[in-house]
Amino acid sequence: MRLGVVKETFPGERRVSIIPQVVPALVKMGFEVIVESGAGVGAYYSDEDYKNSGAVIGNRDEVLNSDIITYVRAPGADKNNLSDLDKIKSGSIIIGMTEPLANPEVAKVVASKGIISFSLELIPRITRAQSMDVLSSMATIAGYKAVLIAAEHLPRVFPMFMTAAGNLMAAKVFVLGAGVAGLQAIATAKRLGAVVEAYDVRPEVKEQVQSVGGKFIELGLETKEASDKSGYAKAMSEEFYQKQREMMLRVLEYSDVVISTASVPGKKAPVLITKEMVERMKPGSVIVDLAAEKGGNCELTKPGEIYEYNNVKIIGLINLPSTVPVHASQMYANNIKNFLSLLVRDGKINIDVSDEIISSTLVTKDGEIVNQLVKRALGE
Repeated sequence: MRLGVVKETFPGERRVSIIPQVVPALVKMGFEVIVESGAGVGAYYSDEDYKNSGAVIGNRDEVLNSDIITYVRAPGADKNNLSDLDKIKSGSIIIGMTEPLANPEVAKVVASKGIISFSLELIPRITRAQSMDVLSSMATIAGYKAVLIAAEHLPRVFPMFMTAAGNLMAAKVFVLGAGVAGLQAIATAKRLGAVVEAYDVRPEVKEQVQSVGGKFIELGLETKEASDKSGYAKAMSEEFYQKQREMMLRVLEYSDVVISTASVPGKKAPVLITKEMVERMKPGSVIVDLAAEKGGNCELTKPGEIYEYNNVKIIGLINLPSTVPVHASQMYANNIKNFLSLLVRDGKINIDVSDEIISSTLVTKDGEIVNQLVKRALGE
């Protein structure tokens, strides 16, 4: 079995899907690992590092001739690399983040080429799959980095300082959404000394918020219907979001930092912070919108930009995990390795669709789209 590791082509992407430290485990599974020259440079891994770990270095065409090709952003998530599909042989497997619910038309192209594809964004939120959950891994990095970015742009310190020159009050941080990214943001802001509050429509996360040092704000709108049976957030009605915005306004008015993390797989991010709400925030406040790549939770967010509106800084940077490429790549590569352990039996590739993890992530096989969620996204 040959496993190929490509160099990412998405603008600014510095992560790599497999790091040298994971190669020996893949070789033990029975893989010959071939890595595109320069694939790990953005994450500070040299070709020599891969060679020393047991991998072979090749060009992109050689890598794409593999039985399995691993990506961070596979065709679909990265519209720049659709040309790869013309070079991957029928029957080969691609594994990575493919955005199949947002860009299901690409899955059609993948299927037409006879390529088998697995989308790691569709990993079910079950205990057995936690070690393969790339969304949680990357959200951990994003939540951490969001707080550091907020601290850099906030014109005051996070912790309370008691000094000879007077007392400096701790910053008030409000985290909107208490998924993996939100919980990491709460924990990081708390470690920096801020007073942290958080809100989520799912009432069951209250204890999780409290466990990492945050105070859970109850708006009276929490509902167990806010997540699906796989554990992912569901889109709510516009009437619900309108009531939510009205209730949140009083919290935003006294917050120094707002970090928003709400997103729904395959859909535009819900707008939770309106222009009018921003206008009511304190001068010098900062909003870090982690949903910027999906359109943003703030009505004024400009994806990929940092700008100021009414003396409030709105930060819409995208792909934050890529700004911490060493550990983001380490976590992602371990997720891939653990996923591959399900696909390989006795040194051979075995796609066992009776396994919930395999069936949930399998998007295309035998020239067809086989994933029900993706079919639904296509209106089939």
